[in-house]
Amino acid sequence: MKNYLKSLVVIIATAIVVTSCKSASSKFYILNSTVKIEQKISANYSISIDQVLIPMEVNRPQFTVKVDSNRVEIDEFNRWAEPLSNNIASVIAHDLSILIGTKKVISIPMANFNPDYRVTVDIQSFESELGQSSQITAIWIISTTKGDSPIIGKTIAIVSVAADGFNELAAAHSRALAKVSHDIAKAIQIEAAKIN
Repeated sequence: MKNYLKSLVVIIATAIVVTSCKSASSKFYILNSTVKIEQKISANYSISIDQVLIPMEVNRPQFTVKVDSNRVEIDEFNRWAEPLSNNIASVIAHDLSILIGTKKVISIPMANFNPDYRVTVDIQSFESELGQSSQITAIWIISTTKGDSPIIGKTIAIVSVAADGFNELAAAHSRALAKVSHDIAKAIQIEAAKIN
């Protein structure tokens, strides 16, 4: 009888541990392209997203959530599925490919690829407010291979969050990045029109 009770206690304790581990499991999120083709256009030039810089407080797998003007919380169980700077670079590259109409857009520098335009993005703020908004402030620099003066621009994108939750917050950040991409695409198209 004692052995039976000991076994029962061990089984119950194991079940409690397993249940508590499952309830605290991490969820993973990604940013994605949300731009739509507004008009059928095509371009023959190439673009490289050379670098994306992000603030130190969000340069981590966990979501950094703003809870006050001077305070943030790091959420251990809601995480980015890949490094945020890499994800941002790939989303902007995909956005530009759609907005400009060229397949020659890469999100990391590659050997033997000499693009017509090189883009560096400095994300100065990447704020997440649960149930409220996503805010991205980005300074972007576009350089040409011809050595012309670089084009420098700034985008401030504030997107309301449709509902409470981290999935909605990630979706809002994706929409905010689309605004950054729109501004970069427009600047490249204006520059390209001068040449043609």
